[in-house]
Amino acid sequence: MGDRVRLARAALTRIVEPGDEVVGRWLREFGAEEVVRRVVGGGAPLPGVSDGRWAGLRARAADVRPERDLELAAGVGARLVCPGDAEWPAQLDDLGDTRPVALWVRGRPSLRMWALRSVGVVGARACTDYGARIAASLGAGLAERGSVVVSGGAYGVDAAAHRGTLGASGATVAVLACGVDRPYPRGHIELIERIAEQGLVIAELPPGDHPTRSRFILRNRVIAALTRGTVVVEAAYRSGALGTARWAQRLGRHTMGVPGPVTSTLSAGVHELLRGEAVLVTDAAEVMELVGDMGELAPPRRGPVLPHDLLAPGAAAVLAALPSRGAVGAGDIARAAGTGVDDAIGRLYELRSLGFVERLGDGWQLTRQAIQPVLPEGDDQ
Repeated sequence: MGDRVRLARAALTRIVEPGDEVVGRWLREFGAEEVVRRVVGGGAPLPGVSDGRWAGLRARAADVRPERDLELAAGVGARLVCPGDAEWPAQLDDLGDTRPVALWVRGRPSLRMWALRSVGVVGARACTDYGARIAASLGAGLAERGSVVVSGGAYGVDAAAHRGTLGASGATVAVLACGVDRPYPRGHIELIERIAEQGLVIAELPPGDHPTRSRFILRNRVIAALTRGTVVVEAAYRSGALGTARWAQRLGRHTMGVPGPVTSTLSAGVHELLRGEAVLVTDAAEVMELVGDMGELAPPRRGPVLPHDLLAPGAAAVLAALPSRGAVGAGDIARAAGTGVDDAIGRLYELRSLGFVERLGDGWQLTRQAIQPVLPEGDDQ
């Protein structure tokens, strides 16, 4: 990409707000240089905006100095990545006219390469201990499986996901709603600096720019578009994390949710997602089964295998015919098991050799160690 186009896109990141569909249409129809020339140089207004809106853009453009922004970015080890660059993640183009004008990227790895195998992990800022543990576990588990964890650097689930990934020496990306040189929230300065050293910190906004409520909401579309799928760990009905999930669904990405207690308001939004098109997941293996490579399956889930599970059907039927307490004769056992007496006696001696039953006079009874495995507490039988 030419230097003039790069300067134009750098200027536009300061002039326009992220995700502006009208500006995206201008860029597609006129190109970045022409858009900046018209806004900065006093050319005829571009189509689709009111006089008041055009005046506002012109006022913003009055103090724009893209060269200074590029220098400020370089001072913190950041660069500007534009559509058409080798490092530009092509999946962001799925956003159409709302795709970022450009991205300010801080960190050494290639954003395009990291985005190819990435998962968004988002959730409530005021999360519970359960949510924080799950998010950290997901971050670590995804890192161990070679996936890049993308989140927003916020308090709560975001921070837990980042820290879990960093703790496993994994790859993580923080998508900020402010400049990459202005970590927010302030309490996460150390965390975001560590992410910048070990991973990537990215933003649509130029150096020094501050976050706003609308910018947090718009930031979510970048997380959704950049990744193969989004996992929501905890989210109330009005949580911004649900906005990320809705963007993921709109873009055809996998949408996943981690269930919580049905009495928890912080899981209510996740449960509503799960009642729709989202997929229930409980760990990193299940996430990778959806977003990973073909054949990357989660292990089958089942309860423990107990000794009596391994018995042949005839022996199992005889064992089931014995009462939990007291001894009973071979004839009664045979009738209850639906077999002959000789067969029942043969099975009983087999079960005795395995430690399940013992003789008591002329009768048979379960051994003490067999009673609990055969008839566990809460067993439907």
